[in-house]
Amino acid sequence: MAGIHPTWIELHQQAIEHNIGLFRRHVGEGVKIMVPIKANAYGHGLQQMAVSFEKAGVDWFGVHSLEEAFLAKEVCPDIPVLILGYVPFEALERVVDNDFRLLVSSWETAEALARTAAARQSVVRVHIKIETGTHRQGVNKRDLQILARFVSDSPHLHLEGGVTHFANIEDTTDHSYAMGQLEAFHKELEALQDHGIKPEIIHSASSAATMLFKTTHFDMVRPGLSSYGLWPSRETYVSLLENGRSSFPLQPVLSWKTVISLIKDVPAGKYIGYGCSYRTTRDIKLAVLPIGYYDGYDRGLSNIGYVLIRGQRAPIRGRICMNLTMVDVTDIQGVKQEDEVVLIGEQGDEKLSVDLLASMIGSINYEVVARIGQH
Repeated sequence: MAGIHPTWIELHQQAIEHNIGLFRRHVGEGVKIMVPIKANAYGHGLQQMAVSFEKAGVDWFGVHSLEEAFLAKEVCPDIPVLILGYVPFEALERVVDNDFRLLVSSWETAEALARTAAARQSVVRVHIKIETGTHRQGVNKRDLQILARFVSDSPHLHLEGGVTHFANIEDTTDHSYAMGQLEAFHKELEALQDHGIKPEIIHSASSAATMLFKTTHFDMVRPGLSSYGLWPSRETYVSLLENGRSSFPLQPVLSWKTVISLIKDVPAGKYIGYGCSYRTTRDIKLAVLPIGYYDGYDRGLSNIGYVLIRGQRAPIRGRICMNLTMVDVTDIQGVKQEDEVVLIGEQGDEKLSVDLLASMIGSINYEVVARIGQH
């Protein structure tokens, strides 16, 4: 148990170093590795993972917000941090003062950043995001030349990076759309170079792109989910095999655990929890766990999921509550209060994976881990 908290996660440094080592050997020493640690490092704990990734040899961090940038800098001051999300204009001075890099997708942001940097007699390093087909962030083709020229000519902005992001490279085995995006990216970069504009660091590759296509590596790759030992999708795994390549033997970094807070006997014919969604068909022994949807344990697991106790499966009975979950331990011998419970991970010969939980709730592994409560 982690101190006063009856629910906790465990991070495995060996798995972290193993996963980053896989990517390092795959891309080579000449390509930098940026690991996204946004969304509390995909639910793993931002500062803990930042320190672990630095030990594993990561070159850059990607974050979503200014707040996350400060958290990363606090523990890893020597690792460059690129803010991938939006920073309000009134907070741009903090980007300038702390030497954070900023992803820029609009003229308005570039202008505001230049004004802020000028007022503080400083220079900010900028990465321009180029629209190639995701239609989320990104500068459209008609505006790219003007924006890139403005950044390049500004004495207070430095065009450090040129960036894009693939929309459909991990959810399919047909990568024609992604290859079209890659071609568009090349064309836009060539057009910039024709006008004497050349970003220093070109990057586009997510986990799936990094594993599947060396042509996406450029100067830096951005393996996110797979740095944490999780596959972006089944299709990515299949595509790797179809291309005649052996699989990346990723190792999950995270285990999620809690303890039994109460054990009680419930007679046959009784309802368990809110909504009377489960009725006992026999006399059972019920264990109450101090975890619920407030902690990120998905309510969709109600009456269909299970946890591991003493190396055996204990099915969830009734609806998962805000702070409590009930499981059936009738057939598990020797169960007692404060026994360890595995929500994600291994115990004995049993394994409960993130991907299995995702399939049970009809979601994706990204969401399962990203929603784990920071508390």
